[in-house]
Amino acid sequence: GQAPGEDPPPPPAPDCVLMPQWSVPGGSAETQPGEGVIDPDLKTKMDQEPYKIPAAYEWFHPDVTDDADLTAVHDLLDNHYVEDSDEVFRFAYSKEFLRWALTGPGWRREWHLGVRVKASGKIVGFIAVLPATIRVKGEVHHVGCPNFLCVHRQIRSKRLAPVMIKEANRRVILSSDIIQAVYTAGVVLPQPHMSTCRYWHRMLNPKKLIEIEFSTIPPQFVRMQRPMVATERFFALPDKPQLPNLREMKEADVPQVRELLNSYLEKFAFAQVFDEAEVQHLLLPREGIMNSYVVETEGRVTDLVSYYTLPSSILGNPKHSHTHVHEVYSYLNVATATDLQQLMTDALILAKNAGVDTFNALDLMDNEKFLMPLKFGAGDANLWYYIYNYSLWGLHPRDLAVVLL
Repeated sequence: GQAPGEDPPPPPAPDCVLMPQWSVPGGSAETQPGEGVIDPDLKTKMDQEPYKIPAAYEWFHPDVTDDADLTAVHDLLDNHYVEDSDEVFRFAYSKEFLRWALTGPGWRREWHLGVRVKASGKIVGFIAVLPATIRVKGEVHHVGCPNFLCVHRQIRSKRLAPVMIKEANRRVILSSDIIQAVYTAGVVLPQPHMSTCRYWHRMLNPKKLIEIEFSTIPPQFVRMQRPMVATERFFALPDKPQLPNLREMKEADVPQVRELLNSYLEKFAFAQVFDEAEVQHLLLPREGIMNSYVVETEGRVTDLVSYYTLPSSILGNPKHSHTHVHEVYSYLNVATATDLQQLMTDALILAKNAGVDTFNALDLMDNEKFLMPLKFGAGDANLWYYIYNYSLWGLHPRDLAVVLL
């Protein structure tokens, strides 16, 4: 999630939030002098009392398993969450997506923090922290991942966001063994970041994307007699996936997928570590939320490709009939017996056949190997990665294997 401020944020990045107080700059794939936990005794220094907020408001814990509370959180995000810098597009999380993203293994209701108006009960602020296990250059850490930070635009002058961040941080640290947080932001924050990734976009429906001014006709086609036809031809894909043993992931695959995934992620300096419950919750296909496919040969799962759905609303009064951009984001991909480009080509075909308009990916992990060959274009949005209470710096995106929802 992204932290709204006084001004409209830059182009969307789905998992941004900011945290106060941090680490010092520095990095590489080997541990460097000065890297590591900054304050192992942080828990003893946390305030025991909640941070104060203006008298008209109160802290509360929305229950996202309750339809009324989920609807309230959804409506806040739907109207006040991440927009692009021109205020034309805004993330449009579905209620089902939010419930899924907010109730993964280890989630706690008390780590979903809301601010509401005392008199009316109306929710005007929200932040969630979700647990994860991260391996940093061989060392395993349990961390919190703050996300979905949102404040109602009419009260942003009250500067609630920094207080919400500190209060969420306080509650997590006091109620668990977690003393680190991993988070991302679509803006540069006033503290050192450990890495920077860029969003890349692959057009699947060029005509619509150009019509709504989400994308433009590539420069090499602008002067042609029929630029749109040339653009559509350039981005055309085969009608059907090409890999014979590619199929949708199923529950019986979970143990093999977990082993495949964790084995692959060991090569990265900064990577998430998954247990079976996390693989089951995060990767099993869910209609309109997560698409996951595996390649199976003689009973063995050798490859994985996955992407999640996060559309954007088209704001204002557009001169066309479209209301949403159907977008998907590359999640976790492992290619051991299959060429990664071919695996991703089939993912593009499957997404296009499902009506997706654009396929997005960050340039982390091994993604650079397929981005340019498969006609992804570099976007103008960066995603900065930060870690709280830990000194780490200078990681190349290819050393990074954490994708926050």
